[in-house]
Amino acid sequence: MNPHQAKRVSLPAFFMSVWRKCLLAIKLTIRALKTTIKPMSSKEKDITGNLEDLNSPDDLNSTEADETPELAKVEPEVELSEEEKLKFKVSELNDKFLRLYAEFDNYKKRTATERLDLMKSAGKDVIVSLLPVLDDFDRALQVMETATDIISVKEGIQLVRNKFNKTLEQRGLKEMNSIGEEFNSDIQEAVTSIPAAEEMAGKVVEVLEKGYLLNDKVIRFAKVIVGN
Repeated sequence: MNPHQAKRVSLPAFFMSVWRKCLLAIKLTIRALKTTIKPMSSKEKDITGNLEDLNSPDDLNSTEADETPELAKVEPEVELSEEEKLKFKVSELNDKFLRLYAEFDNYKKRTATERLDLMKSAGKDVIVSLLPVLDDFDRALQVMETATDIISVKEGIQLVRNKFNKTLEQRGLKEMNSIGEEFNSDIQEAVTSIPAAEEMAGKVVEVLEKGYLLNDKVIRFAKVIVGN
């Protein structure tokens, strides 16, 4: 016999012997497990039986059958009549109107409060700008109490007046130039008229009270005497 053929014949016999040994090991293991595992008590058997009953397909199907109708219950949609639709629409529009009215009322109150605050503090900036001039007048009065040089006092008062005029001009105040100008009733008020030279006829001869413009708008008319 060829040695290669002998090997081919012996391989199946080798696998059969390995298979028999495996089966024997499995049987011995099963016997050992049976001897070590304690048998179930009657209570454990009852609990196991109840669990099997609960997990049975019949019980699951019955539970699903009981729950399915509850899930399937859907309230049918109620069709509103035309009158009910109109009532709902009117209620919605009325609610919107009340909201808008409340918002507008709050807006009026807020703007009224802001207007009052603005009126109270409208001249704040002007007053603040005039305070340094007021301080200069106070200092001039203190100097005048002990001053002996009238010329220096006069110069000091003139400086304070120039500062006062400059502050007002920065705020938009402008003095009217009226003497020698044609009489203009839009910005001047004629107190009286007096005879004057021919070239001064109808013109301002004298100013009794100066007129002023604030941002090119008349805030006080000039009181003048007109020549005729």
